[in-house]
Amino acid sequence: MTKYRNYLNLENKKAFVVGGLGLIGQEVSFALAENQAKVIIIDNDLKKYKKNKKYNRNMQYEKLDLKKKNAYKVYNKIISKHGCPDVFINCSYPKTADWKHNTFRDISLSSLKKNIDYHLISYTWLAKITAEIMKTSKKKTSSIILFGSTYGVLGQDLTIYDKTEMKENLSYSVIKGGIVNLSRQMASYYGKNNIRINTICPGGVIDRQNKTFIKNYSNKVPLKRMANSFEIANAVLFLASEASSYITGSTLMVDGGWSAI
Repeated sequence: MTKYRNYLNLENKKAFVVGGLGLIGQEVSFALAENQAKVIIIDNDLKKYKKNKKYNRNMQYEKLDLKKKNAYKVYNKIISKHGCPDVFINCSYPKTADWKHNTFRDISLSSLKKNIDYHLISYTWLAKITAEIMKTSKKKTSSIILFGSTYGVLGQDLTIYDKTEMKENLSYSVIKGGIVNLSRQMASYYGKNNIRINTICPGGVIDRQNKTFIKNYSNKVPLKRMANSFEIANAVLFLASEASSYITGSTLMVDGGWSAI
């Protein structure tokens, strides 16, 4: 009889979580550690890591600032120190200080280029570095999980910003759309090496948004609410484990049905 519980077991698995202190990344880190994975949190906020007493012996921290020119050299040093991961997750969200001005009306060419460099290029290059290391390792199977968005698959619904100060973002849709297809291309190339590459596309996650936006958004979702960060982390657990051993190149929509209608 197949022991299905064993497929979800992450014991003895090493997981890198880039952006592991963020809204979603922190929940991902906790979820992996609770399921016995050894978690390397890769982020740029050491103070936040030290302040949170929930981090346990299954977790370690490495500093990486994706806006720095030496970011990829630093990442290679992290790999040299900790070895090849079984699971690589990137839920980082690097952006420029003028991010909120990346609207069609106000965006500058310089800001667009910088945000693509910080976010899309870093996702691409870190994933490639990691996949090449995984390819030469003796691991039977490896998993790379990247974070896209519903707005990497669909256009933005501008009505949810009605009566709020929030606006559309040109850079975001370009970046997230690129990440979604990056996963497909990598899955095609690295499948022969037993490396699975998938994208999780979350819908809106509750994060102290104003009540008007939450209402506008929830009215558009079949489940009539925004997501909780732990619900996104549960999807990561599935794709990180052998329970998803025949899934690669997929785009997993975790959006309460937003993209279904």
